[in-house]
Amino acid sequence: MGRLTGKNAIITGASTGIGRAIAIRFAEEGANVIINYLADAENAEETLDTISKQTNPSGAPQKHVTLQADVSKEDQVRKLFADSIAALGDLDIVVNNAGIQKASPTEQIELRDFDQVLNVNLRGTFMCSREAVRYFLQRGKPGVILNNSSVHEIIPKPKYLSYSITKGGIENLTKTMALEYADRGIRVNAVGPGAVVTPINKAWINDPKARAEVESHIPIGRAADPAEIASVFAFLASDDASYITGQTIFACGGLTLYPEFRVAWSSGE
Repeated sequence: MGRLTGKNAIITGASTGIGRAIAIRFAEEGANVIINYLADAENAEETLDTISKQTNPSGAPQKHVTLQADVSKEDQVRKLFADSIAALGDLDIVVNNAGIQKASPTEQIELRDFDQVLNVNLRGTFMCSREAVRYFLQRGKPGVILNNSSVHEIIPKPKYLSYSITKGGIENLTKTMALEYADRGIRVNAVGPGAVVTPINKAWINDPKARAEVESHIPIGRAADPAEIASVFAFLASDDASYITGQTIFACGGLTLYPEFRVAWSSGE
C-alpha cells in the first residue's frame, strides 16, 4: 500500500460497484479521491464515509470529496473537473468508470436508449479524457487516464449491442490517446472486467441457478469481487506501471481465453 500517496484522482460513477471499490483501493494507496456520482447521493456518501475512515499508509492527511455530475453532459464534465481541481488543488489520475447497459434484441432497440448508452459510456469517457489531457498539457505534467472497459470490447454480446459498441470504442480510444500523448508523459490504459458481483449484475447474482450458469463459463469458476478489479486499476495508476500505455488488461477469470475450447470438440480428439 502507499503507491498513490499524494496523488489526486477523479473516479466517475464511484457510488457503488467497481467504482466504489476503486475509490476505496485508491484511498488505501494514499490518494485523494473525488467520488463522482449521477443521482445516488446516499451511496456516494457511504463510499466517502468508508474511505474517510481509512488511514493513509504514509500518515499524511487526505481529502476526499463527493461531486455530482452527469458525464454525458459537456457542461457538467467541465464543472466536475473545475470543482475537483479546486477541491484537491491538482489532478494526477482520471478513472472513467461510469457506465450503463440496456438489454434488448437489436431489432427492438429504441434510438433514445441506444443514444443514452453511447452518451454515458463512450461520449462520457471521451469528454472526461479530453478534460484530463487539457489539464495535464496546460500544466506540463504527466498524468494517468484509466478506462473501465469490459471483456465485451472483444467478445460480442447479443442483445446488448449499444453496450458492446461502447466498449469496442473505448478500446480504440484508449489506444489512440495513448499513442497521441505518450511523448508527453500521459499514460492511457483500460481494464476489461468479466463477470463481477456488482449491482449492475443483480439479475443473476441473487439467482443461484442463473449464477451457476454464468460461472460455468468462467475458467476460474467464479465471478470476481469488485476489489479484485480495483487492484488492477491501482496497479495501472501507480508508477509500477510506468512503462505500460495503450493496453487493456483483462481481469476476467479467463473469459477471453475462449473457455468453450477447454474441451477439444473442434478437432475430434
